[in-house]
Amino acid sequence: MSSAVKPASESELSEALRDLEAPVEIVGTGTRRGLGRPVQAAATLDLSGFAGIIAYEPEELILEAGAGTKLSDVEALIGARGQQLAFEPPDWSALLGSAHNGTLGGLVSCNLSGPRRLKAGAVRDHILGVRGVTGAGDVFKAGARVVKNVTGYDLPKLLTGSYGTLAALTSVILKVLPAPETEETVALTGLDDQAAVAAMSLAMQSPCEVSAAAHVPGEAVYLRLEGIAASVAYRRDALAKLLQQPVEVMAAKSSAATWRAIRDGQMFAENARHPLWRLSVTPSEAPAIIRKLREKTDLRYLFDWAGGLVWIEVPSSQDASAALVRGAMRGGHATLIRAPEAARGAVDVFEPQPAALAALTARVKDSFDPRHLLNPGRMYRGL
Repeated sequence: MSSAVKPASESELSEALRDLEAPVEIVGTGTRRGLGRPVQAAATLDLSGFAGIIAYEPEELILEAGAGTKLSDVEALIGARGQQLAFEPPDWSALLGSAHNGTLGGLVSCNLSGPRRLKAGAVRDHILGVRGVTGAGDVFKAGARVVKNVTGYDLPKLLTGSYGTLAALTSVILKVLPAPETEETVALTGLDDQAAVAAMSLAMQSPCEVSAAAHVPGEAVYLRLEGIAASVAYRRDALAKLLQQPVEVMAAKSSAATWRAIRDGQMFAENARHPLWRLSVTPSEAPAIIRKLREKTDLRYLFDWAGGLVWIEVPSSQDASAALVRGAMRGGHATLIRAPEAARGAVDVFEPQPAALAALTARVKDSFDPRHLLNPGRMYRGL
């Protein structure tokens, strides 16, 4: 086998996987190769040929496209019809040093969602079906364009977030939703971390339908409202009254720019060599985690998802401060988003699994990829 294989059809992909004698790294356009641990493979399996819109039914709110389709092309197509991917996919090209935002298959494989995840859910909540080929070379289809209540395994959700370690995806079916008519953001300044989390919690528990809540230290707490203009205005005034403190209201254009910067982690893009972590925690725990880390290292940070997601940038080190970051947590999980390859190979990029869960993960891997050919080591050592 040559150092790169680029199949043009599922049958070619199936044949290539059946003929493999050594592991491969799955790539589309390569924009997210820096996520996860370094893959232990000398050859690549290029899936960029599986590109293009297969079916788009705006009235039915359904899109099917090849896994190699650029995400920017998908968003341009549905945006022209006033629709969106409601989970708000982030553009990490600046963070990861990529030329663009990658492919639809890469987005699904990494399960990446933006600030609206609080209200709309994650990628796996919007995926209806997938097609692909397992590591054993078996072509499969799971899910469909029509949502049905059935008993059985939800394979599309299982494959979402598997980082290409179980199968090579060839196409994806997603729900799309109408984009909001307008948006505004209520901003509160002068709050410390504890007060910021309290304000975000209060806003999220209110009937004001806040679609995103974030705290940028030194800047403000941002609370986004979306929908028709009259509803946004009413909920904005109700939220300001509920918070009982001075607020600034950001109109649609500045609101969108602010949330784009938060979604894409723009404040962390300038220091490419500095390790960057994302912690999923109980929101009330977020301020304590930051206090503990500040006692031992310099850092920059951001709270998203009302404090449930904490971005942390730490100084360069051989272990990306993994022990320090995880030692400050009492629960949840930490994922290393950016670090030099040597650091990503030396530490657990994803949260270490308990023995029982690790055994289950190994059995799933063996079922889909019995010879461990696909992206070996990308998520966990030995898998």
